[in-house]
Amino acid sequence: MNRRDFSASLVGTGFGALATTLLAGPALAQSSAPAEGKQYTKVEPPVPTIVPGKIEVMEFFSYACPHCNAFESTLSAWSKKLPADVAFHRVPVPFLMNAENLMRTYYSLETMGQVDAMNPKVFAAIHVERNYLEKPADIAALMAKNGIDAAKFTAVFNSFSVATSVARAKKLMAAYKIDGVPTLTVQGRYATSPGQAGSFEQATAVVDYLVQRSRGKT
Repeated sequence: MNRRDFSASLVGTGFGALATTLLAGPALAQSSAPAEGKQYTKVEPPVPTIVPGKIEVMEFFSYACPHCNAFESTLSAWSKKLPADVAFHRVPVPFLMNAENLMRTYYSLETMGQVDAMNPKVFAAIHVERNYLEKPADIAALMAKNGIDAAKFTAVFNSFSVATSVARAKKLMAAYKIDGVPTLTVQGRYATSPGQAGSFEQATAVVDYLVQRSRGKT
């Protein structure tokens, strides 16, 4: 979702048509590679990677974004099958609803090793239950509801390390010139999205192609 297009209606009835459009998007031709300028774009200038010796894939996302919510199950399943030479990271963005708290939520879960367990539940709270997690206390209550110690979570949420991660995410977003989510980047050189690639599955297929193209350039 583009930062300029976001509104409180993001969890409203209009999303079903959007998801259907993405899922029904044009498939990549099996006989041809994804094309620069069509299924993906080059990042100019390239952004330095963080993990040496790995091919770096990032998803820029927001818990508040309905597109990211719909993409999550596809992305999560795909990311668990990535080869050992690929480092996958999610990067929450500092725009859309309640950005600061939701960025801190993601990095708190990452610190506590709870991303896989809680990502679907945070998305569901916002997009299904209409619990917009407006305050840190609301977020802590969601954690407690799902078996995570609320006091420990709050301590991590307010920690210097999480604040540092949030600041780094803001710099990464600026370096990549991200203005819409979800966006996937590869090795600091390429970017794509479900909308650009044609569907959720095609977005991960384009990333697979770009990972292969990036091998030998780490």
